Amino acid sequence: MTGSSGLAQSAGGMGCFSCNAAVELAAGERIGFRETCEKCDSDLHVCLNCIHYDRNAYNQCREPNAEWVSDRERANRCDYFAYGDRPRDSAGAEPARARAALDELFKKP
Repeated sequence: MTGSSGLAQSAGGMGCFSCNAAVELAAGERIGFRETCEKCDSDLHVCLNCIHYDRNAYNQCREPNAEWVSDRERANRCDYFAYGDRPRDSAGAEPARARAALDELFKKP
């Protein structure tokens, strides 16, 4: 399905950080600063959709020349933004796995 932004949603491809709806880009197409998800209307040009985003890295970004972005869920004008496929559940699943491992380790007999 293609919306006014020219982005197509499909079963494959990359996903929106907010709703995880698939967003497919044509070869060589880039996400614009004002592009939004067709399903949830969230901004797409955000840190959470960037392949450089890493909450454990300095500045929460693996690109050393990137400037600080205060709101990672809002559109920004970062020149290093690269929309790409990355694990979507890593930020939310990691604490849950750690908590489960600790509960298992320290469970009462």
